[in-house]
Amino acid sequence: MNFKDKTVIVTGGSEGVGAATARAFARAGANLVLVARTRKNLEALAEELRPQTRVEIVPMDVSDIDACANLFKKTEYEFGAVHILVNNAGYHERGPVESLSAEDLGAMIDINLKAPIVLSRLAIPYLREAGEAAIINVASLAGRTPVPDAAAYSASKFGLRAFTLALADELKGASIKVAALSPGPNSTGYDLAKIDSVNDLTLSQPLSTAYKCAEEILKLCAINMLERSMPPFSGFLTTLTYLFPPAGRAMRPLLEKKGRRVKRELKAALHKRASS
Repeated sequence: MNFKDKTVIVTGGSEGVGAATARAFARAGANLVLVARTRKNLEALAEELRPQTRVEIVPMDVSDIDACANLFKKTEYEFGAVHILVNNAGYHERGPVESLSAEDLGAMIDINLKAPIVLSRLAIPYLREAGEAAIINVASLAGRTPVPDAAAYSASKFGLRAFTLALADELKGASIKVAALSPGPNSTGYDLAKIDSVNDLTLSQPLSTAYKCAEEILKLCAINMLERSMPPFSGFLTTLTYLFPPAGRAMRPLLEKKGRRVKRELKAALHKRASS
């Protein structure tokens, strides 16, 4: 897909993977609509990117259905079309289910699963009209195998992955590409800001950069794949542990040991960076 003059909506588009995705699309010549809750962060990124391309910002909560409907109306009004929707906004509170509030558990489902479903549904008429279009959902390796201390998050990403695969089948032949990116832990604040609460099992897998995630999102718009896991071997490992739970249980002590070592190294590096 040629992204020149295409219009791309990126949710969670003010920092981390969302900001990296916005920068990648800007370099490719796409128009951008950046969505996030914090106006200040959106304005800073928009100011950075406007010398390269047209950028509109929409400060909103993606769990607000009325706001989602207005997002597409505004985008069409400003740019005349909607070509690509990147459902990247996410929310993650870590810990055992009984240690989390009902509000946080509900928010993970609302933001990680309900919002992408609603946004995708609202996007479809605009994408059909655009002709060549795409919906890319940012899922997670946690949506491929259950992760302890992340039950609701894992459930939301399982659901998002299932929704993506089913929607892709429904829209077969509609010139709307639907796919999921399933990364593992990444080197942004999303995972590192509260590193002590990140499960050791999660950190047993290699960290991906926001830049690499963005690169894969652009590729998914163009290639004939329903899902890409990052890194690929971690995708294979999650499939193995999901299909063969005894194998997963057997490997867990070694993976957790590796994760604890990685956590110590990351914390030391973060401490050194903060004190320098």
